[in-house]
Amino acid sequence: MFNVVEDGDRPWLIMEYLPSKSLAAVVTEDGPRPVDEVIGIACQLGSALAAAHEAGIVHRDVKPGNVLLGEDGTVKVTDFGISRAIGDVTLTATGEIAGTPAFLAPEVARGEEASFASDVFSLGATIYAAVEGQPPFGYGDNAIALLYRVSSGEIVRPTRAGRLTPLLLRLLAVKAEDRPTMKQALAELEAFAVTGAATPTVRELPAPEPAAVATTRMPRPSGKRRLAGVLIGVMVLAAIIAGVLVAAHNAGGGDVAAPTPTLTPKVTPSSAPAGQPSGAPTSSGAPTSESSPTTTSADSGPQALQQAVADYYALLPGNLETGFARLTARFKRDNNQTFATYASFWKTIRSVSVSGLTATGNTVTAEITYVKTNGATSHERHVYTLVQQNGSWAIDTQRPG
Repeated sequence: MFNVVEDGDRPWLIMEYLPSKSLAAVVTEDGPRPVDEVIGIACQLGSALAAAHEAGIVHRDVKPGNVLLGEDGTVKVTDFGISRAIGDVTLTATGEIAGTPAFLAPEVARGEEASFASDVFSLGATIYAAVEGQPPFGYGDNAIALLYRVSSGEIVRPTRAGRLTPLLLRLLAVKAEDRPTMKQALAELEAFAVTGAATPTVRELPAPEPAAVATTRMPRPSGKRRLAGVLIGVMVLAAIIAGVLVAAHNAGGGDVAAPTPTLTPKVTPSSAPAGQPSGAPTSSGAPTSESSPTTTSADSGPQALQQAVADYYALLPGNLETGFARLTARFKRDNNQTFATYASFWKTIRSVSVSGLTATGNTVTAEITYVKTNGATSHERHVYTLVQQNGSWAIDTQRPG
């Protein structure tokens, strides 16, 4: 959400324009999606929801209709924080149920308040619908009967989910305490995306429900989304306004994007300033754990630091594995960076270049130019902090220049 303005005594929401189709429309038009395609979508969806849960936000209405698939491959979640706990179900003055509860968690269908675990169930139901072609409880003309099936957890066992089946069944567990957290679910989905195999489930106590939510913590946006970032502190107020408008005017909600990697580019010889090394890639190792910086064999001069950044950019977007390995564990942790989100971002980039490299101490400033697959170009300026680990330079932190 970028802004709220008034015109003719009516409030208007200013939101991102996103050329896209909903996941519900894609499944309706093209049929159930292949498992590998669904895993890629679910990784981005789970990443956004995990970030929301970390900030204390419960979406309450996760379903295929609220998942938008952008033309550049980006997955976004809509109606964030606007829908109430009963999701699609509404009650008339006489108590008659209207709509479909097909993606509700059993406890919500029984009248309990939506929780983090409810979002996990709805994520499972959304994945189920994408790969099976229908919700886990099926469809029905009788909303009361469908609501009863939901409340009892009587799902139709998946037949097309293949290797996703064990994870789906845990996400769709009747008891909330038997489901993984969103963070655990995301870890398993990312393991599928990278290796095709699930990681062992680690049980952890559910996070306590917050008494109140003040703000939403989101990943650092780029381009047009920077303006939205300025308004994060008033997200709750905007959500309340949006909720009123939805009820009154049947309007839609704001977006929360999956975390977007911000380090990326392919260097060309002309991109390095005069007297600076060009971006020929090297085979330097990359740290995989957050160990203390060492001073082994890596050159510590300013040209070496500039070369390390140029070498990183020269790897991308063609060699994602090696590029990802050149980010420290601290960088990945602080930026909520996973290989799945990293790879998902790079699907949107045709080429990237770096210029204006300057080094001071162990920091490097660089101008980054992205050319997206749709032909759009964007420019950013970053300051990177580098550390020596395992005899080579690795990128440890990043901030706007």
